[in-house]
Formats: sequence, structure tokens, C-alpha cells
Amino acid sequence: MIPVFDGHNDFLQRAVEAPDAAVLWTDGDGTGHLDLPRARAGGFAGGFFAIWIPVEDGPFDPAAAQMMENPPFSMPLPPPVPYAAALPHAMAQAKALFAMARTGTLTIVRSTADIRRAMAEGRVAAILHMEGAEALDTPDALYLWHTMGLRSLGPVWSRSTPYGHGVPFAFPASPDTGEGLTQAGRDLVRTANALRVMLDLSHLNEAGFWDVARLSDAPLVASHSCAHAIAASSRNLTDRQLDAIADSRGLVGLNYAVSFLRPDGRRVGFDGFDPMLRHLDHLIDRLGEDGVALGSDFDGALVPNELSAADRLPALIAAMRAHGYDDGLIRKIASENWISVLERTWGE
Repeated sequence: MIPVFDGHNDFLQRAVEAPDAAVLWTDGDGTGHLDLPRARAGGFAGGFFAIWIPVEDGPFDPAAAQMMENPPFSMPLPPPVPYAAALPHAMAQAKALFAMARTGTLTIVRSTADIRRAMAEGRVAAILHMEGAEALDTPDALYLWHTMGLRSLGPVWSRSTPYGHGVPFAFPASPDTGEGLTQAGRDLVRTANALRVMLDLSHLNEAGFWDVARLSDAPLVASHSCAHAIAASSRNLTDRQLDAIADSRGLVGLNYAVSFLRPDGRRVGFDGFDPMLRHLDHLIDRLGEDGVALGSDFDGALVPNELSAADRLPALIAAMRAHGYDDGLIRKIASENWISVLERTWGE
């Protein structure tokens, strides 16, 4: 079984809502996309476990979801979340990941050597990631989170933070939706570079993307994004953005969310893998074979019917093989490219 190292999941939000995060992880409960039994069954070897602050209204609200089923649509950004509200939730999610690690089935990794060791020893390699920096009151707070094990940071989710601006959920639409990084956001980029924390460009608007590209000395990475040329969602990356990522020897992890994959932008499931393969072909064309990976968005998105959970990952591998990708390329996309870009970013 070809192992999969994945660019993004939202399991920690499920974990903090469960009576026992560790038990939900080790035993599963028959819901969601990810848990240890299904990870093992599908070859899910590790990935980025996101801290994310939920919203009451947004793309998961029933009315909004119905709107997304029938493009065109343009949803306003959710309101900002204040630091005082964000911090307790972020700490609870981090605590859940540490509880999962104490089961001995998962390692919170801080280096690529840690990733390789965990995978070799049969433990899930988990990167502590923050999707939206609301839980950082200042850029200096990143030093504390780095000490706790944080190795990846997205300055925004799809709403504004003190650091920058996310893109709204809209189709068809451009990612060029507003202003770039704030001064605090520019300082955050410099702090992340100093600590060698990976900066995640998924969700950041286009002006913010170009600010990071100018300021950062690390590879440009979008952990869970798709190609705007295939599906004109505001969340997807233009060819110009993809070319900048390629120039930096960076990477894009393919998002499995159906509304970002489908050329018609509809948030409706589909059978087969054709939309995913079309995006992968385009990403490989723009980024090269070393710049493309996977970024599922498990437990945070509506995914294709035949990728209903992590135990279905072998079906995606089989589809890539049937599409003409050889095993060398599949292994790069499935895990090796993530480990390589992290080594270039972290320096270890």
C-alpha cells in the first residue's frame, strides 16, 4: 500500500466535541472522514492536523450550503473572531492532539526525521498546524506555539484576522478580493521565517499571497487548494500564483472539496475521480512532478463519493495509476513531495 501524507484535516474540531478525544481517535465512532482504524486501512500515514476556530454561520450553515449547490454565489466573509474567544478553543484542540499522542499511535512531529521515524514505526505522523492566526495576539506569540510543537501556520481562514484577509466562498470569482497583509501580518511572516514555521497560503486572498511571496524566504506552499483554471472558485489558485509557487520550489496539496474541484463550482458530490485528475494534471503541468501533493480537507469539506473517508484512499491511488501515473510519480504526490518541501522549509 502506498502511504499517504496529507496536507490538511479538521479532525481536531471533531475531537473537542467528543466525550474523549483519544477514544474517538483510536476507536472511531462511524462518523466523519478520519480516525485511526480508517487511517490504517487506507494507508493514511500522517499529515497536518489543523487548529481552527469554528463559526456559527458560514459555508456549513444549511442555507449557505444550499446556495453553494446552485452557483453563481458570493458569500460575505464571516466576522473576525477576537483573540479572547479564539485562544481557549485553540488550546483545547492542541490539548486533544496531545491526548491522541499519548495513546502511542500518533507522534506530533517537529522535523522530517520525526516524520520518517513515525512512518517507519507505524505511528501516524501529525504536524500541529493553525488555520487562521486568531489565537496569536501578537507575532511574538508564535514563539510560544513553536515551543509547543506548532510547525505550520495559515495567517487566515476565510475571514479577516489582525494579520490579513481571507477569500470569501464565491463562484465564479477571482481570489483578488481585497487588501494584502497588515503590518502585523508582515511581521508574522518574518517571525515564521525566523522560526522556520511553514506558512500556508490556502485561504489567503491574492494580495496577501503576493505579500508573502515578496517577504518570505521559504518555499511557497498552499496546503489544500485547487487550480482556478479548472474551477473558477475564489479559493483556487490562478496560473500566475502557481508559477510563483513553482519558482520558489514550493508545493500545492490538492483539496478534495467538491465545490473547489467541480468545473461548475457546485457543492454536490460526484462519482469517480475525473475532476481530481484534471486538477492534478494541471498542477503537474504548472508546478512539475515535485510540486504537487494531496491536501484532503477531511472532516472539513464535502468530498467525492468514492473518497468518503480515509480508508478509501487506495481508490484514489488506483485512479491515478489507471490515469497513467507511474508508481514513482504517485509516491511523490502521495507523500514524498510533502516531506521534501518540509525539509526545505524546516531545514531538518
